[in-house]
Amino acid sequence: MSCVKLSKNGCAKEFTLAMFSGKWKTVILCNLHYHGPYRFNELMRLLPKVSHKVLTSQLRELVEDQLITRYTGAGSQPQVYYALTALGQSLMPIIDAMCAWGEHRIQHLAVTPQYNIHLPAETPSQP
Repeated sequence: MSCVKLSKNGCAKEFTLAMFSGKWKTVILCNLHYHGPYRFNELMRLLPKVSHKVLTSQLRELVEDQLITRYTGAGSQPQVYYALTALGQSLMPIIDAMCAWGEHRIQHLAVTPQYNIHLPAETPSQP
């Protein structure tokens, strides 16, 4: 796992946070969980403020950490897709709890968030 590096005093909490640290990783994971799988260009359209280089880097790290998978779809012109793995699925309750906490805190502070991510009430089943 390339991007998960712990200090000598590392703990389980630090390890877990390292799995999805990065400005776009949680957004990528949520999109793949609730709406995926997606192709690279589809993710670029969903995240208009991310650069090609940063998205590529974030996707590579998520693949290396086994949170998402990169696969080629069947067809006459095969296309590359990104999808959440079972390990990535297991991280979603943590991310959902963080989102709920953040929404509660935003309401309490009466501020407008810079990025507005709405999660569905129910988690749809993945094919």
